[in-house]
Amino acid sequence: MKKIAVVMGTRPEAIKLAPVVRELARSRGARTLIVAAAQHRAMLDDALKVFGLRPDSDLNLMRRGQTPNDVLGRAVARTAVFLRRNRPDMLVVQGDTTAAAGAALAAFNEKIPVAHVEAGLRTLDLGNPFPEEGNRVLMDHLSSLCFAPTAGARMNLLREGIGRRKIVLTGNTAIDAVRWGRSLIRGRRAMLPQRLRSIGLTKRLVLVTLHRRESFGRPIGEIARGLKKALDAHRDALAFYPVHPNPEVRRAARRYFAHPRIILGPPLPYLSFLELMRRSYAILSDSGGIQEEAPVFHKPVLIAREMTERPEIVSARGGVLVGRDGRAVAAALNRILDDRAFYERMASCKNPFGDGRAARRIADAIVRYLNG
Repeated sequence: MKKIAVVMGTRPEAIKLAPVVRELARSRGARTLIVAAAQHRAMLDDALKVFGLRPDSDLNLMRRGQTPNDVLGRAVARTAVFLRRNRPDMLVVQGDTTAAAGAALAAFNEKIPVAHVEAGLRTLDLGNPFPEEGNRVLMDHLSSLCFAPTAGARMNLLREGIGRRKIVLTGNTAIDAVRWGRSLIRGRRAMLPQRLRSIGLTKRLVLVTLHRRESFGRPIGEIARGLKKALDAHRDALAFYPVHPNPEVRRAARRYFAHPRIILGPPLPYLSFLELMRRSYAILSDSGGIQEEAPVFHKPVLIAREMTERPEIVSARGGVLVGRDGRAVAAALNRILDDRAFYERMASCKNPFGDGRAARRIADAIVRYLNG
């Protein structure tokens, strides 16, 4: 019986790895150990509960005011202890967080093979996004298996000299997770925030998510300025912003987003967030995962970043890179709200991130690798 440790530190990691855990559980001769790194405790626990996942070990990395180096140091040390006690045959990590990078480094030092889900994403700028770009480059080069979600990600890995036999083109497990989540919503009402329900969803809803480190300070103020300018020009539009728990983000939200038609709320449970995406008209976000999820719901996404490691959504015309300039944000949102033909072209784009069977391909590749 092969033991496969799967590390999850944040809610997006749990969401994207839950389908992989499910497929590994269906594989003969494989036993999965779930390791909760808990870089973001409350939001991680929500996703684990949604998909019925119970951790076998908890590294409990979260600390108030933690820096990337704090997280990295604890992740390496505590993952190493787990690995020595349990000796898994492989460690699976996802994405680009510091906790995942620390776990991969610990496994590499213990000579345990690493598999990286969502490998090969690049902006080609180590400072943007920071520290995520550096984390994913490190993880890819430490890994024995690199699961590339797109052909572009696969080409990035090949250009960096990573061997073809290490790379498997899979699609993105975010699509698997959204389809699973939508099946869980059916037959019951996913609760929406009370204030949003009281206003009703008769207005065109712009869903806003902003949390990246490079957006802190003046950039998030510029994004807010552009959003408010567009809302002032469209009385039938309303924005809802579930604010990330990071204290910097919460302070910025209170400071910059005061407006009669911008509703601030706490982070939503995953299923409620999916339902809100389904009901929204458009999305303004600096999130990577939302760039993958928005096409599932046929929602145009305005990417509030200077560059994206997911250029496929821009090439497919389902997303527009608006940066963090207030005028650019307002211009793009105004066009989406004014130009119905433009809106329909974005909303009807073909999802470039896969067919919802990525997790099955990943599980099969892991089992093949461990069986020699």
